[in-house]
Amino acid sequence: MLTRICAGGVVFFKDKVLILKNEKSEWILPKGVIRPGRLAQEVAVERVKVEAGVNARIVSCVGETCYEFYSVTRQKPVCNQITWFLMEALSEDCTPNTELGFSDGGFYPIEKALDMITYSQDKALVSTSYKRYLEYCKERSNDEKNEVII
Repeated sequence: MLTRICAGGVVFFKDKVLILKNEKSEWILPKGVIRPGRLAQEVAVERVKVEAGVNARIVSCVGETCYEFYSVTRQKPVCNQITWFLMEALSEDCTPNTELGFSDGGFYPIEKALDMITYSQDKALVSTSYKRYLEYCKERSNDEKNEVII
């Protein structure tokens, strides 16, 4: 079995999450293979930009997932091991990369996105990540209130 080490982003803008529709009409999260000499964080930020046209920054790591599938082109099973990063978009602008096979995508309200996302593993990841994102936003808001202006 071929194992691919990947990185991806669970990207939020306010109360919405970024999802993309791929060439198989599956609603997924942006991700890609980590090539030698690259960092997982670099790949996650890059894939969000390349696949969705979204500029985002990493807030924290939110975990890992793993799934297996049969690759018709490689004629063998493949295991994708993905490190996921909680990310915050700088704007709601999104342009799915049609050259890479993405036919649709954008930022969707959490409940709607959870209904749309194809894989249960991704749904659980988005749900958990959103809770972490809300905690991050609350902490950031408290930090801003506690800043002393001199």
